[in-house]
Amino acid sequence: MAKQIQTAITPTRAEDYAEWYQQVVRASVLAEKSPVRGCMVIKPWGYSLWENITRELDDMFKETGVKNAYFPLFIPLSFLEKEAEHVEGFAKECAVVTHHRLEKNADGGLVPAGELSEPLVVRPTSETIIGDSFSKWVSSYRDLPLLINQWGNVVRWEMRTRIFLRTSEFLWQEGHTVHATDTEAIERTRLMLDIYAKLAEEYLAMPVVKGAKSSSERFPGAVDTICIEAMMQDKKALQAGTSHFLGQNFARASQIRFHSPEEKEEYAWTTSWGASTRLIGGIIMTHGDDDGIILPPKVASAHVVLMPIIRKPEDRPGVMEFTEALAKELREKFYHHRRIRVEIDARDIGGARGWDWIKKGVPVRVEIGPRDIAQNSVYVGRRDKSHKDKTSIPKDRFVGEITDILDDIHKTLFDRALTFRKENTIIIDENKHFYDFFTPKKQEKPEIHGGFSLSHWCGSEACESKIKEDLSVTIRCIPYDSGTEKGKCICCNAPSDRRVIFAKAY
Repeated sequence: MAKQIQTAITPTRAEDYAEWYQQVVRASVLAEKSPVRGCMVIKPWGYSLWENITRELDDMFKETGVKNAYFPLFIPLSFLEKEAEHVEGFAKECAVVTHHRLEKNADGGLVPAGELSEPLVVRPTSETIIGDSFSKWVSSYRDLPLLINQWGNVVRWEMRTRIFLRTSEFLWQEGHTVHATDTEAIERTRLMLDIYAKLAEEYLAMPVVKGAKSSSERFPGAVDTICIEAMMQDKKALQAGTSHFLGQNFARASQIRFHSPEEKEEYAWTTSWGASTRLIGGIIMTHGDDDGIILPPKVASAHVVLMPIIRKPEDRPGVMEFTEALAKELREKFYHHRRIRVEIDARDIGGARGWDWIKKGVPVRVEIGPRDIAQNSVYVGRRDKSHKDKTSIPKDRFVGEITDILDDIHKTLFDRALTFRKENTIIIDENKHFYDFFTPKKQEKPEIHGGFSLSHWCGSEACESKIKEDLSVTIRCIPYDSGTEKGKCICCNAPSDRRVIFAKAY
């Protein structure tokens, strides 16, 4: 009988991937469900991770001239109605405020009172209300380009929710820009997608594919939507960031006009782009294992945890002095332009302490006991390796090499994820093979089937809809690097000149 391997998380990924995800969120103390259906409480460990992601993104935005601003949470219903396709795309997800106060009823309960003259929508996205401000801020070509970003929360009333991946309220950033020409707006749309790809790959260690959405998958009201798509460990796709070229649609709806150098009044060209706390879900599902989350070092809530080992009261002063001095040395070092973040955990809870930090995904764990101090060394474990794999390293060498260790962990995580995506991306040209690829057999688990299928598509929405209806598979993107290639549509056999990525998705 095979010996069962003990893991910190049950069930394992192989046993029940969806439940594994929920248990990782709980065990890593990232977030929890709130009393409000579909919403989440983000705990300090999870919020610190989000803060680190936002700092990196915010810096990259500002390097391109973007400035932060803030706009109202409530949007008049009439604003959404100005852009027909936009309101149709979000109508089913809107939370609406219709009253402005509460009053007691005869039974002593509270009931809404004071009906509003116009209902207010809790923002699902802010194109319309930001467009109203832009129409006042822009009057001349000299006011352009206008490059604005907003950090905040949005509400999209989801029926089926999962923490970080799909919640009724989530945190995000939404960028909105205004330009004098379509060329400038298109360039900005591509630039922001490049920033999202840089964040994903260089900071989250998450390989992504850049490409364009099909017309049915575009942002409501956009002329073009481009995106980055990542593969999770159950082989489903996760949309990790989108950028939209809005053309003049929203400028016309919001009357964003400017006078050109020739004194001709023209409608502006606009863009919008966004990424959200969904990225945290992506980190879990890209790097997590059966012991919990593994945090990419550049955005980790902490880089290193120091765990003093004190078995006798008389050992405490010396061990703590050594530990605090080491923490000070590490915190004085910079890792990719930010100081090393160090936690000290002096709790006396035995082996459970180490497992706590493994489940929380801290990149480097360091044990420090009297024997280590006598040898001026530390006992080091890396989260990208087995929990049993620990090494004694001279203290000074450890301090000197800590940034190299963190970089090596990032590289390991990225290479591991990239290899997984490559192994589970295949070219399919036959309809039966395509359907078999996305249809698990009765005795198999869904997550062992599927992946990314590079297949031809004729461009017909009818073919796209049929595949979605039959298999719950969508066109994730039309990859930029796929090039042109003659073939036949995987659905109808009509001529096609390009392969697209089909996959099941979150």
